[in-house]
Amino acid sequence: MYKRVLLKLSGEALSGSGKNFDPDVLHELATQIKEAAEAGVEIAIVVGGGNFIRGKTVSEIGIGRVQGDHMGMLATIINALAIQSALESIGVDTRVQTSIDVPKVAEPYIQRRAVRHLEKGRVVIFGGGTGSPYFSTDTTAALRASEIGAEVILMAKNGVDGVYSDDPKKNPDAVRFEKLTYMDLLNKNLQVMDSTATSMCMDNNIKIVVFNMNEPGNIVKAMKGEMIGTVISKEEK
Repeated sequence: MYKRVLLKLSGEALSGSGKNFDPDVLHELATQIKEAAEAGVEIAIVVGGGNFIRGKTVSEIGIGRVQGDHMGMLATIINALAIQSALESIGVDTRVQTSIDVPKVAEPYIQRRAVRHLEKGRVVIFGGGTGSPYFSTDTTAALRASEIGAEVILMAKNGVDGVYSDDPKKNPDAVRFEKLTYMDLLNKNLQVMDSTATSMCMDNNIKIVVFNMNEPGNIVKAMKGEMIGTVISKEEK
């Protein structure tokens, strides 16, 4: 079982049909996080904002990259608060920290404070991305995992059970990988996370696990270190 993990969620994973949030998804997510936390796993979360706004969408309507990225960062704070509410409704002590100052809403991100919350058994949710444009929430996950000393980044995918050689929805011959190295991601251009995030994980030796969050119990299994999905780590000697 992992001691400290960072769970990376997409914004779309929280949404339902035509809705920004699916209450059933939020409740199931919170229930599994609670189970893992009670088992002794220290849990941090980074969430995207794609259920509200995506970079491609804002560019199509004429919004510049910097403004669009700031809008996306604010969307991740909204999602962080939604997850916090779901967790606290079932008795999980939770803190939201943001890289954009919104003191009436959440704590500012302070690395030492975040680590202390984790040591006390609180779930910490990081909102606001890195606080700077041109960086994805994948990079945020890699950065925060490095800063707090997480052993692994758990990439919870919506309906995808690992890393494939091609899009399995379009190519029935696509092959699912059980294990990969960081260099495999970069050399094969596998769309797991962006190259900046991958390089940061490689530099800091942070394992990545890509798994399907829609399979019942998978979040708990991943946090307890069970072999599910695709595991990405350094090349074995």
